[in-house]
Amino acid sequence: MPRTTTLECPGCPSLRALTFDALGLIKVIEAKVSQGGAPRVVERWGELDSSKCVLAASINDRKDDPLLAVARKTGMIEVLSAINGDIRFTVSNANEDGPRPEDDAVVGLHLFAGQKLELTSRSCTLLTCTTKGNTSMRSIEVTDSPAGSASIGSSNTWSVCSSGNILCSKVDGSEKYAIFGGKGVEMNMWDLDNCTKIWAAKSPPKNSLDIFTPTWFTSSTFLSKDDHRKIVAGTNSHQVRLYDISAQRRPVISFDFRETPIKSVTEDLDGYTVYVGNGSGDLASFDMRTGKLLGCFLGKCSGSIRSIARHPELPVIASCGLDSYLRLWDIKTRQLLSAVFLKQHLTNVVFDSNFADEEVKPSVTADLPLNAEKIANETEIREEEETLPVKRKKASKGDERRKKKKATKENEGNKVKEASKENEGSKKLKSKKSERSKCEIHDES
Repeated sequence: MPRTTTLECPGCPSLRALTFDALGLIKVIEAKVSQGGAPRVVERWGELDSSKCVLAASINDRKDDPLLAVARKTGMIEVLSAINGDIRFTVSNANEDGPRPEDDAVVGLHLFAGQKLELTSRSCTLLTCTTKGNTSMRSIEVTDSPAGSASIGSSNTWSVCSSGNILCSKVDGSEKYAIFGGKGVEMNMWDLDNCTKIWAAKSPPKNSLDIFTPTWFTSSTFLSKDDHRKIVAGTNSHQVRLYDISAQRRPVISFDFRETPIKSVTEDLDGYTVYVGNGSGDLASFDMRTGKLLGCFLGKCSGSIRSIARHPELPVIASCGLDSYLRLWDIKTRQLLSAVFLKQHLTNVVFDSNFADEEVKPSVTADLPLNAEKIANETEIREEEETLPVKRKKASKGDERRKKKKATKENEGNKVKEASKENEGSKKLKSKKSERSKCEIHDES
């Protein structure tokens, strides 16, 4: 059953995210602090077509001309602008002699951010991997011909598995190493410069009941962007494993998380925290130094989580999945910041780190005539003068003596007035007494 919460969403900081769904649409979501921090869909790229389902995505969010790579179910790979969605070029990943794209879909895609020496500014490098293990790294240069065409330069193609199906792949921060794993395929690492395998994991031994768990990796990532030796992988048997290639081939740390398969794993910027999402919509963070559960993200969660993205600057992560919601979370409090319903099953989400909420406020006197500007300036000056504090002058000794004399005279005058009032009152009393005595005398007579 879906879990609910009565907490109100406080809103998001200024950010920009791009989501990809099963019907081939790319939606741009923006949140601005000036508008209350509520994320909204501002653009939608593509057309509704289930045959163009987005299987993998990668972004190069550089400041100048950021690019976005998308792998579709038809076997086509599109490279487009991350600003306006214009398609720069398309490349087919299908081979004439190979299997059909539906039978050998793309599961791993990486758009290299660092430009090599032999490449120009109008070139890019793509790494793709399919379920059959066919991996290729191609350098592509955009030509001056009409949009949608490009020339392929150097390319390397190799196979990362002899049997089984690849289900996950990841490139490290230095973009020199890549890991692959899947169903019947142990985690293995490759050197991208030489296209050679440098490490392969070893399956764990049988448990106490003499039961062997078959190999089935569903997600993977590097624990740190600066160190390629530590790998975190999630399995179909709801396990999270930490591998250290400098220590041993078997997992260094292994623990279970709930009872459904792990579907997504993403690392944090601190180098030891990972975020794990499973098939039942559970999202949690773990400290991989000890395998301790730091906490679960509580909110309106339902459906399998298929992608988790960590913002490169803000303390925010995004999650999406089969419940068609994009959710934004605060990693410190693990509170739900906001959620957006996007109608289709979501497959991936990425952040655009160069987005900034810059709204220039129009000046008050910009559209006023000259006389009005003068009046406005004069009123501002008057208001400033009225609000400025006024300094008081120090009183001289002569002024102080005069004030004292005035005060004494006023006191004396008040005393005289009080004395006169008392005399008048006494006289009135005496007159009243005399009248009473006279009346008494008349009565006696």
